[in-house]
Formats: sequence, C-alpha cells, structure tokens
Amino acid sequence: MKKGIHPTSYRFIVFKDMSNGTSFLSKSTANTRETIVWEDGKEYPVVKLEISNTSHPFYTGKNVLVDTAGRIDKFKKRYAKKD
Repeated sequence: MKKGIHPTSYRFIVFKDMSNGTSFLSKSTANTRETIVWEDGKEYPVVKLEISNTSHPFYTGKNVLVDTAGRIDKFKKRYAKKD
C-alpha cells in the first residue's frame, strides 16, 4: 500500500439510525457539528443515518416496500397492457 494516503485522524463517533433510533459507537473520520452523550457519560460527535444494518430489509429479513409518491402505481399504469 502507498504510504501517506490514508487518513490518520480517526476518532470515536456515534452513528444514529433515524428510522428506528438505534445507535452505535465506532471510529470514523466523518465531520459533524452535532454531539450526543453516550452510555459511558462522555460526549461524542454524532452522525445521523437514514438507514443502517438494524433497519435495512436485507439484514432484518423483513421485506418492506416503500412507495414514495405513488411511483409503483405510476409504473404499473405506464407499462400496463392496453386492451
């Protein structure tokens, strides 16, 4: 591997899944201005996620279909066979 191309400023960051509220502590170089008090009483930067392994259908085994603004109906209407 090439030397000097990887970041060296890793720090502990809390990642919070906004869809179900679960959080986990990990190391990252992500920049954020928000902070949160973790279970150990220390304050850490927080990165908010839309989806994580605790809410993703692949990992949970639940096949959830999210229909945003009727896109599925619009698709079916467009490509339906005409009589």
